[in-house]
Amino acid sequence: MGRLAGDPEARYTQSGKAVASFSLAVNRYGQDTADFIPIVAWEKLAEIVGNNLSKGRRALIEGRLQIRSYEANDGQKRRVTEVVASNLFFVDSKQATSEKADYSSMGSEASPEEEIPF
Repeated sequence: MGRLAGDPEARYTQSGKAVASFSLAVNRYGQDTADFIPIVAWEKLAEIVGNNLSKGRRALIEGRLQIRSYEANDGQKRRVTEVVASNLFFVDSKQATSEKADYSSMGSEASPEEEIPF
């Protein structure tokens, strides 16, 4: 659980799948520092993220850790570690309640031939 570090970037792949990416600032327990966790959401969940979340909004994300490699435009091989979201909980800071948006079947990864647009 944390706050969005910036507005989500919502896009579509070449095959038309919705994908959204954003970073979640998560406070370390007992410290005044935060870790910034990169999050990726796919399909219906990506559309919900793009339409409902913005910088500073509190959210709880469930998902799996993914490490992937790709070749950048400059020819260098890069590795990315990110959380692929499967569930999203909206957190209302005024009432300390949450609303669950359960789209666990929607959080799929791109096929190898499909290029992620960011």
